[in-house]
Amino acid sequence: MGTKNSVMLLTIDVGNTRIKAAVFEQNRLVELSVFTKEAFLTETNFILNKFPKIEKLVVASVGNVEKELFLSLKNKAEIHFITRESRFPFTNLYSTPTTLGIDRMVLASGAVMQFPNQNRLVIDMGTCITYDFIDENDNYLGGAISPGIRLRYESLHQHTAKLPLLTKNYPESFIGNSTQESIHSGVINGVASEIDGFIELYKTQYAKFIIILTGGDAEFLAIRLKNTIFANSNFLLESLNQTFQYNQND
Repeated sequence: MGTKNSVMLLTIDVGNTRIKAAVFEQNRLVELSVFTKEAFLTETNFILNKFPKIEKLVVASVGNVEKELFLSLKNKAEIHFITRESRFPFTNLYSTPTTLGIDRMVLASGAVMQFPNQNRLVIDMGTCITYDFIDENDNYLGGAISPGIRLRYESLHQHTAKLPLLTKNYPESFIGNSTQESIHSGVINGVASEIDGFIELYKTQYAKFIIILTGGDAEFLAIRLKNTIFANSNFLLESLNQTFQYNQND
């Protein structure tokens, strides 16, 4: 193996609530980290010191981490930001393209490159649940946005007088026999029914498409869904690596 092949890449996804980072050697994921925004510099420096072969740091951000924090690392790695001005392997047909989140664009990019020549529905279960559809001709058509699991639990607690704040848990039955079980049933079964319902809507227009489920709650919910899906909680980080490589191959 040549020296060029041993070069490593650090991808960083800055979400609304946390940061996910992955070290890639070529297309092989060798290290995964999840941390808070407050721990960004400490954790990123730790990764860069642990893997001295990292030469490039690739960033996609929807959260509020200052660009200067990333640039402070430029003496350790070459910094690349994936933005709307980057190249993507699809045609963006969104009617408001400047409002389309960079995370959704990266997910669409990964779907096109990992699953060529077919219709794809990407469902990202993070702070929000996003749905993104890219057809077999690589046209990005749009999708939907709804509150994620944590947001639903928090809204029930924050916008009512007496409902408790719970953490996600599978309900024992769809008929909740206590307030806590009723909340779990409403949130978890509600999200599962929503996703299955959206999938059925897409089936009315598209005879065949692959479903990619990703995000922090992907594996938690995958077993509750009726439809056959490809579940990969690291799909955005993999897509970020692929999108960067796509931009390097002009």
